[in-house]
Amino acid sequence: MILSLPPLFTGLAVKEIDPFKAACEQAILGCDGGLVVYAAGADRLQAAIVFAPEVPLGDAIVMLPVCGVGFQNALGALAPPEVAVHLEWAGGVRVNGGVCGRLRVAASTKAVQEEPDWLVVGLDLTLWPPHDDPGGMPDHTSLYAEGCGEVEADRLLEAWVRHTLVGINRFSDGDLAALHREWTGLVHGIGEETEMAGKNGTFIGVDAQFGMLLRDEDMTHLIPLTTLLAGNP
Repeated sequence: MILSLPPLFTGLAVKEIDPFKAACEQAILGCDGGLVVYAAGADRLQAAIVFAPEVPLGDAIVMLPVCGVGFQNALGALAPPEVAVHLEWAGGVRVNGGVCGRLRVAASTKAVQEEPDWLVVGLDLTLWPPHDDPGGMPDHTSLYAEGCGEVEADRLLEAWVRHTLVGINRFSDGDLAALHREWTGLVHGIGEETEMAGKNGTFIGVDAQFGMLLRDEDMTHLIPLTTLLAGNP
């Protein structure tokens, strides 16, 4: 697979290693922002983008919803119009209601006020189910099982990067309001009972930095988006 990426982005194909892990390792070694590490098999598309933030982690973490909206826009441009894509606050990707993949994030620091040396957002998407028994995980699905058989994995990956770049530019221009509006229209589970980070309540929305707001009988809890940071793989 040879990718056609926007300027300042470069591709790195890997085999027999998780691209998210490989991207974090490249970031630790000091690679430039814009590196896209990827692996595409018959059943699964995995990719990760390395960012070099120039803002504190509390702001940079917004790259997770930026990448989520970028993926929805990318698949929306390539898939049949009846295919619906929604995003879970914690990174899950749903296609036609079923869990089809996930986004995850890691950074060089977990200190909210500190500017990270790097931040990585990874995408893991199921193209075909890994087994022949669809009843094994009834809430899960795959991209091609949902009518997206004509969507080529490499074209989808390229589109993800391009549409994510649009979101990055919005973020750089300070246009978070537009990102909030678009993401809110895509998020799964608002108004539903949710458990997150040891808190239970109704998911009523997010704050300015996309922290989850959980309302219980007594108060509203804020779960920062940085709660989702993975340890360095």
